[in-house]
Amino acid sequence: MADLAVKVMYLEGADRAIALPSYATDGAAGMDLRANFDDRGSVEVAAGARALIPTGLALEIPKGFEAQVRPRSGLALKHGITLANAPGTIDSDYRGPLGVILINHGDARFIVAHGDRIAQIVFAPVMQVGWDLDHPLGQTDRGEGGFGSTGRG
Repeated sequence: MADLAVKVMYLEGADRAIALPSYATDGAAGMDLRANFDDRGSVEVAAGARALIPTGLALEIPKGFEAQVRPRSGLALKHGITLANAPGTIDSDYRGPLGVILINHGDARFIVAHGDRIAQIVFAPVMQVGWDLDHPLGQTDRGEGGFGSTGRG
């Protein structure tokens, strides 16, 4: 039984033979997103370039949750392919096409074929905050130390 129900639909022109995202194992946190091109073709991502890869999906995420789009570690290690905005956030009120912005940090072109696994999607609860302005901040041992102030190792 799923912990959260998320409405999903294939967009017009999407290949419905491309499976919906699913968990590969019982302990998986993320589901693989796949490329879903209207023309069933492919896209080349040159070294140093970015490309918006469609998934053919749109989501309705319940209020109080977000979807995070994250890189696939195998693509990053083997090809230098990651996300330009990792992690990408999909807000609960967004209803448009779900796309993935890939960037090629490798030294060779990379071909994304129709149906390829390109990223992961993870769902998480979110909180919205209200600001409490003009109050002194509490003291800590760390204080204002940042950017390496806690040392190495």
